[in-house]
Amino acid sequence: MIKAVLCTKLGGPEDLEIKEIQAPEMKPGHVRVRVRAAGVNFADTLIIQGKYQVRPELPFSPGIELAGEVMEVAADVTHLKPGQRVMGMAQSGAYTQEVVLPATAVVPIPDMMDFASAAAFPVAYGTSHVALDHRAHLKAGEKLLVLGAAGGVGLTAVEIGAAMGAEVVAVASSPEKLEVARAHGATHLIDYSKDDLREKVKELVGGVDVVYDPVGGAAFDASLRCINWEGRILVIGFASGTIPQIPANLLLVKNVSVVGTFWGAYMHKDPKVLGDSLKTLLGWYAEGKLKPHVSETFPMVEAPKALRALMERRSTGKVVIDLN
Repeated sequence: MIKAVLCTKLGGPEDLEIKEIQAPEMKPGHVRVRVRAAGVNFADTLIIQGKYQVRPELPFSPGIELAGEVMEVAADVTHLKPGQRVMGMAQSGAYTQEVVLPATAVVPIPDMMDFASAAAFPVAYGTSHVALDHRAHLKAGEKLLVLGAAGGVGLTAVEIGAAMGAEVVAVASSPEKLEVARAHGATHLIDYSKDDLREKVKELVGGVDVVYDPVGGAAFDASLRCINWEGRILVIGFASGTIPQIPANLLLVKNVSVVGTFWGAYMHKDPKVLGDSLKTLLGWYAEGKLKPHVSETFPMVEAPKALRALMERRSTGKVVIDLN
């Protein structure tokens, strides 16, 4: 028997339960991982409420990214072995002491990478890299506007944008959050609790070439009005709770592209995109270009508090659950 954080009914984080369950069965082409840490993502807060694109059958354990050690490999798996330290990606179930994952969803981690950093890595960094590189084709020298720049994915977009040679304009809701963004590579800072986003962008850089938006709502509307000719707006998510309605005439006037990025869909549609992206990102990590920012780590019994911290936007960077 193993312990798991379970969603037995749809609702808020406080409805989650810690229970003992049977360890999952091994399958061909899979590996068993002893989970040491799991990253907390905005998608986790939606999936437990039944508001996400993927809706697992109840009861289920949330969590889509994890780190730990390989315990067992199927006979047909040759590139992994027991004892290896790895990160992994799941459809759900990462808030569990053991998981069985497809071998293609498990990647060895560098020796210098701790489990908390590894658990915080795949989704946030993967989302931002696939969005900026594969979807927006961000070029060195372009101006990148990052909304929600101190959040889980926003902060990685700041780091990756800087690593790709962009001039990064970070937008967040407080001076403290903006300082975190500055420390991770932002050149310009905008506090949208007091600044007019559109006017401040014009004052600082004139206009931007790429917008990275995990927020939606009014911030999306403002960014659409300060984007340059042939600019690209990356739709990542809607943390504000408001899905923008896009006036098509504004896209026409400036030849603007609005580009969606659903990172998880690549697991089924084109896993090579994710594999190539993670290879690049882990290389940058080994070179010291990326430094995952884990603001809080919660023990397994406090998993509801971890999700609540994310929902109330009190955290910066990533929140991690310790499953030791």
